[in-house]
Amino acid sequence: MSDIYDVIVVGGGPSGATAAAELARQGHAVALLDRAGRIKPCGGAIPPRLIEDYAIPDGLLVAKITSARMVSPKDRSVDIPIEGGFVGMVDRDVFDEWLRKRAAAAGAKRYTGSFERFERDDLGRPLVHYRPEGSARGGELKTIRARIVIGADGARSKVGRQTIDGAERTPCVFAYHEIIESPKPGTGKDFDGARCDVIYNGEYSPDFYSWVFPHGNCTSIGTGSANKGFSLRGSIEAFRKKNGMVDCKTIRKEGAPIPLKPLPRWDNGRDVLLAGDAAGVVAPASGEGIYYAMVGGSLAADSVNELLATGDARALKLARKRFMKSHGNVFRVLGMMQRYWYTTDNRRERFVAICKDVDVQKLTFDAYMTKRLVRAKPMAHMRIFFKNIAHLTGLIPA
Repeated sequence: MSDIYDVIVVGGGPSGATAAAELARQGHAVALLDRAGRIKPCGGAIPPRLIEDYAIPDGLLVAKITSARMVSPKDRSVDIPIEGGFVGMVDRDVFDEWLRKRAAAAGAKRYTGSFERFERDDLGRPLVHYRPEGSARGGELKTIRARIVIGADGARSKVGRQTIDGAERTPCVFAYHEIIESPKPGTGKDFDGARCDVIYNGEYSPDFYSWVFPHGNCTSIGTGSANKGFSLRGSIEAFRKKNGMVDCKTIRKEGAPIPLKPLPRWDNGRDVLLAGDAAGVVAPASGEGIYYAMVGGSLAADSVNELLATGDARALKLARKRFMKSHGNVFRVLGMMQRYWYTTDNRRERFVAICKDVDVQKLTFDAYMTKRLVRAKPMAHMRIFFKNIAHLTGLIPA
């Protein structure tokens, strides 16, 4: 309790580690609190924009994906080449720890333990009580104090639920995946170590999608659903049997909630700000989160830096305002796609059929690689519009 930090960052995933690193580089005293050994279930895909913006070394990439395959409920597939580039794949245990070490190298002090409780001292400054790694449940908690707290502790954030109205009402999809040894040549149904497979099939997910994401020597096979009665483990077991992966060694199994949309409020108007999954910044339809988490961490750092410089707590609102200005349209479009196309197998069949269109493929991957809604040629947009209408009305068969 002798030290008072400028900022405590709770959560050392991509968002928290990014915020901690950037604030430490700006000369602030930063504490980074994270649980040991926690690995978030994640496909691990990162676009070129992230690699460039955040100087990710090539050595962290365990695979470079050069194509994607969309698979319909009737096992019809559409292969989409990634022209002129690749999507990088990372292992979250290694990637996240590298980000935390980068934050420490910038000057952030690391603490290992689980966040338990937020309080204030006699002067109204935040106190973060945490349980050190290895301490017994019910044992004495340790305390860190600071001027500002960033909650980057994942979906259904404990920091958020204790400090920000409405944070407990985050709608989520629950994701589950199994990391297996990658199928050897000649085994596994049409497995390709340079291709990501995205499966739209109600048998494996009634309201989301399933995936096969190669990571070099290992592969992530996963699915997600907001349907609490749906067996995610049973889904992956059935998928592995059908696709010749049942005999591949299982390395580990992981599950966690994934938020469906950004929270309406990310700060308490005083001294707490949420970032990453805690703020709900996972892209609908795709479930992509690493890039948006790191952007959220950067924006949180900018807002907190401004608050520390000016003393004006209104600066905390800028993180959400700036994020939604840059990415809000993408989230709205993807949200509408998910709400419509993912609801029945008939619609999923039509959705995959739409993905055969070269205009749709180019617009989709240009947007993914650059993280913008790309302004393609006007005629391409017109063609996409009329083709979508034709699919929606059934004029084009699925």
